Amino acid sequence: MQKTAEQFHIRCVEGDVGRYCLLPGDPGRCEAIAAWFDNPVHVGMHREYNIYTGTLLGEKVSVCSTGIGGPSASIAMEELHNIGADTFIRVGTCGGIDLQVQAGDVVVATGAVRFEHTSLEYAPIEFPAVPDFDVTAALRQAGRQLGLRVHMGVVQCKDAFYGQHAPERMPVSYELLQKWEAWKRLGVKASEMESAALFVVASALGVRCGSCFHVVWNQEREKLGMGQPVTEDTAAAIRVGIEALKLLIAQDKNS
Repeated sequence: MQKTAEQFHIRCVEGDVGRYCLLPGDPGRCEAIAAWFDNPVHVGMHREYNIYTGTLLGEKVSVCSTGIGGPSASIAMEELHNIGADTFIRVGTCGGIDLQVQAGDVVVATGAVRFEHTSLEYAPIEFPAVPDFDVTAALRQAGRQLGLRVHMGVVQCKDAFYGQHAPERMPVSYELLQKWEAWKRLGVKASEMESAALFVVASALGVRCGSCFHVVWNQEREKLGMGQPVTEDTAAAIRVGIEALKLLIAQDKNS
């Protein structure tokens, strides 16, 4: 049987990646994630897509960075799916919105606000951006087993980082500020940039996807003078993603 042609952006072919894929944003985070694999091999790097493949519980798994935002993340999912991947976990970073979400905590998304554009080229806005239930349950179970502070809830996704962090200077400040207040009142846990696109693309492709995040800091807590350190150590979120993959692999083997 002839292998699928080399994918245009990730420069991989069928056999290069496993069925199960972790999706960090930062290419520099891939090596640390692959260190949890058995026998990891660096497949290659092109543009923002840094890829390693190894095994977990005897099953082939991969990690592929996606860069920042929905457009590049959707490309990664499309092309990984083309060469055999069907289960994805985004392992990223976020900024807390809910006051209970503190720096260093882990957030597991149960849905995503589609305040971005990529998903609109896959589904009308009325269609919800929701993760796969089994993947989400595995992420929750992994976090609990590791004894971490894990928050379950909706996250907000946007395209412009500075639209969030400097909304007052934007010509559409009236919309950005009012929408942000709405997210707060609705109990949205955190803000990030990829999950809404990934969840909708996964629905369109018929694959499984979930997301977990390391909380870097919480700007709402900062505004209220509630002390918190800024932390960029993503080790806990990575462990959650790895352990969740193990749970899914075991479940799939028994199904």
